[in-house]
Order: sequence, then C-alpha cells, then structure tokens
Amino acid sequence: MTAPHVTLPPDGEPPRSPHGRGPSHTALPDADTGGGRRPAVLICMAVVAVLLFVGFSALGTWQVQRRAWKLDLIARVEQRVHASAQPAPGPQRWPAITADSDEYRHVSLTGRYDYGKETLTQASTELGSGYWVITPLMRDDGTTVLINRGFVPGDQRGNIAHPEAAARDALTVTGLLRISEPGGGFLRHNDPAGNRWYSRDVQAIAAARGLSDTAPYFVDAQAPAADAPVPAPGGQAARAVAPDTWPRAGMTVIAFHNSHLVYAITWYALALMVAGAAFYTVREERRQQRTRRP
Repeated sequence: MTAPHVTLPPDGEPPRSPHGRGPSHTALPDADTGGGRRPAVLICMAVVAVLLFVGFSALGTWQVQRRAWKLDLIARVEQRVHASAQPAPGPQRWPAITADSDEYRHVSLTGRYDYGKETLTQASTELGSGYWVITPLMRDDGTTVLINRGFVPGDQRGNIAHPEAAARDALTVTGLLRISEPGGGFLRHNDPAGNRWYSRDVQAIAAARGLSDTAPYFVDAQAPAADAPVPAPGGQAARAVAPDTWPRAGMTVIAFHNSHLVYAITWYALALMVAGAAFYTVREERRQQRTRRP
C-alpha cells in the first residue's frame, strides 16, 4: 500500500479536497445569533447581585448606627467637660472606670507633687513637638494619681517650673480624667529602661517610677486663669502666670473623627449601583428573548 500523495497549493490558494477539485471546507457550528445567556449564568449573576446588594445595604445601615453612637458619645463628652468638677474616682471605683463612662470627666483632687518621679512623654501639639510633663500627685489616703501638668517644647525641657509650695503644701488640681494609653505611640514602643516614653501609659510609668496604689487613669490639668497667682520659690510673694511659663496646661484636644455619614452614603450608593446593573441586565435579557421569537 502506498501513502497518498498530497500536493501543496501555491501560496495564497486555499487547500483542495483530496476527492475533488474544489477548495476544502470545514463545517463550523452555527453561532448563536440571539446573544442570550445560559440559565445557569443568569442564576449565578442573580445570586451574586443579591449578596452584594444585601451586603452593601447592611454596611450602610451599620454606619448609620455608628453615626448615632458617635453623636451620642460627643454629646455625653461635651456634657462632662462643661459640668462642675467632681471628686476624682477613688480606689473603690477604679475597676469600673472605662472610656465610655468616664473619659473627659471634669474632676478635682488634692495632694502634693513628687517632682523627683516626673516623666516626660512624647507629644505633638499646636505649639509644635515636645513633651507632656507627667507628675505624680501623692494623696493623703496613700494613693497616687498621675497629673499631666501640660506641654513643654523640646528645647525648653530644662525650664520646667517646679513650684516648691506644690511639693510642700497640699494643692487642688482640676482637670479632665483621661484613660491610660498603653504600649506607646508615634509608631514606637515605650522604653522604660531607656526612659523614652511615647504615650501616657499609666501602669508602665508607675512601675518604672516605683509608685504604688496608682489610679488607672491620669488627669489633664486645667489651664489656670490668666491672672491666677502661682507660688514662687523660696516662699516669696505670689506672682502672676507668665505667658512663657512651662509646662503649658489646658491643651487637651477633644475631637472625634465622625465620617460615618459619608461611609453610609457610599455603601448605599454601591447597593443602588448593583440594583441598577441587575435591572439593566434583566431588561436586556427580556429584549433579546422577544427578538428571538418567530
């Protein structure tokens, strides 16, 4: 048996059939000119659309609820800040103190400063970068509360005021209760061994300074009135507060990020876009079905 002889056509000519002289043709299946999608594809698209619509709607509703919670929190904080100062919570209440129920509460407390155990923590304020001056206030009941006496620029840390009378005689401090800031800040961790502090971590500072019975919160001292006298060193006559006195108290920033309404609108808009796309797809499928009918 000899192999069939195949003659290749010249360039540009179609191949010829081995059984005839005409060009060889390969039968192709008829294309679907209707453009419709298979039912399985439509079902999958419908399931995905429903899941997306429900998910986006749920996220929008969650943001609405978060906005209501945030507005309530802002209202409660505003009420606390402007309320009359109340005695700072004692040891009996320490375990129950939380940010939601106590932070920014206007409080007052009496004691004596222990300047020898003062701590400087990193700070960034409207006056620039520098430090918060954290000084223990030793109370008559044997407990200790850390007081944020205010801000001092980095180049003024050697000029921090330490009135002798505040260490010798009892004084009353008024300010805002703040919750401890554990761990650190500014993308760095506190380093007690190196005396480098990046947050007002009450427990860590108390442990590093050997303080016992320390409250789990600290107090941002309130700025004194412009004409308020302060004790002068050496028992001299009181002098007025100088504008360049450091640390500078009363620099607590009370601000809450509240973009929940924008987030809610975004999620609801995405849900509407999914619904619109689903409506368009259904309309096009029905139109194509009508055109395919005889």
